[in-house]
Amino acid sequence: MFSLDAQTLAKAHGHVVCGHCHAGFDSLATLAEQLPPEPFTELPVNEPAFEPPGVDLVVYRPRPEPPAVDGDPSAAPGTAEDFSQLVFAPRFAREQRTQPSARAQKRERRRRSRASGERRWPWIVACTLLLLLLATQLGWAKRDELIRDPTTGGWLRSSCALFACELPLVAAPQQLRLVASNVQAHPSVTGALMISASVRNDAAFAQPYPILTITLANARGQRVAMRRLQPREYLDDNAVLQRGLAPGASAVLLLEVEDPGDKAVAFEFGFE
Repeated sequence: MFSLDAQTLAKAHGHVVCGHCHAGFDSLATLAEQLPPEPFTELPVNEPAFEPPGVDLVVYRPRPEPPAVDGDPSAAPGTAEDFSQLVFAPRFAREQRTQPSARAQKRERRRRSRASGERRWPWIVACTLLLLLLATQLGWAKRDELIRDPTTGGWLRSSCALFACELPLVAAPQQLRLVASNVQAHPSVTGALMISASVRNDAAFAQPYPILTITLANARGQRVAMRRLQPREYLDDNAVLQRGLAPGASAVLLLEVEDPGDKAVAFEFGFE
């Protein structure tokens, strides 16, 4: 099967030669507009006609469109135009009338820039306010991280010192240090223990009093008892709770707990 065009068929009236085996054959005998569905072994042979077929479909070259005529379309071509009413002006007069002066052009550009600025400034103000609002919301959502950060926390503390404001207390239990601790029998209550702990705030900012975790263990290291104490359980002064633990300050905590017995020989403190 070969793809043929009209020029190839016209050269030898349909007689062609195969470019692979150099065999000649009549291509008109099996000429087809499109390939038949597969599978196939041979193309069907076109039956020869005793008389030439008649053709009816005539193709004409499209006619060119007539050129457009300026002015009155109803006027017949070749009609003379009346130029008696035309007014002629010198070239320099036309240029002066059509082209504005440099001062007028500068004034027009200034007017356009002013009008453009007047249209733009409300959007600039609105976008600036939205950005400030977004920054405020992000700062409030991330206030704990910002206060803990040494750089931003220092800026915030300096600003608050300048404007006489107070930063909220931010917990950083990993920066609390247990300076001293002691467990002894309660001097006045039978079956109770007196636990004392000295806590120091090593952070550069004030933080609330932590949740205190006390764990008692036996000689094998197994946990015997554990208690988590909220700040209001070991401090009853609201003013102290609101101020929190100042940076670099220490506090001594005294706790009274029930004695778990002789099994408890070790204790451990934790902060949350």
